[in-house]
Amino acid sequence: MTRVVADISVSLDGFVTGPDPGPDTGLGTGGDALHTWAFSDDPDDRRLLAEGTARSGAVVLGRHLFDVVDGPYGWDDTTGYGAGEVGKPAFVVVTRTPPETVRLVDLDWTFVTTGLVDAVAVARERAEAASAASGRALDVVLMGGGATIGSALAAGLVDVLVLHLAPVVLGAGTPLFTGGAPLTLAQRSVTVTSTATHLVYAVP
Repeated sequence: MTRVVADISVSLDGFVTGPDPGPDTGLGTGGDALHTWAFSDDPDDRRLLAEGTARSGAVVLGRHLFDVVDGPYGWDDTTGYGAGEVGKPAFVVVTRTPPETVRLVDLDWTFVTTGLVDAVAVARERAEAASAASGRALDVVLMGGGATIGSALAAGLVDVLVLHLAPVVLGAGTPLFTGGAPLTLAQRSVTVTSTATHLVYAVP
């Protein structure tokens, strides 16, 4: 079964970027500290990163995050989703207007202009095809940004929420949660490493 897994790093005060994120500023002031765990030598951090990449049949992201990762200071051969790990999944971007050009032309990009629900449906089709080809169950992974994951949770699209809680207080930035209806989750696992607390919740 293809699950929809929302997976994102967050500060202690609930931000998924620092102030002023963008193509030229990455995750904003202090935002790089959110992903220290992804570059850690801690064996549990390495294991969780490898497992997360390996389970990804397709990845959904919003346009703001796409502009950061495809920007001049974004992903490259050593930094980015799947860099140094097994394979690279299809990427589905939710956007009103597709970009005129893409810097990361070696990645499989699909731009969906009809909303998040349709983007998740496209990603599910890609993940199911990848599952059939590989012979193992793969997931749709919502990697962000915060608004995309918040909207997906509100719309009931998420099966599992994975938070990588970084030991940093940013004070401002892009919040993960901005209100909405209450939601009670079921805690499935907690892994504490030297750089983060990794939390896994089932979403009813």
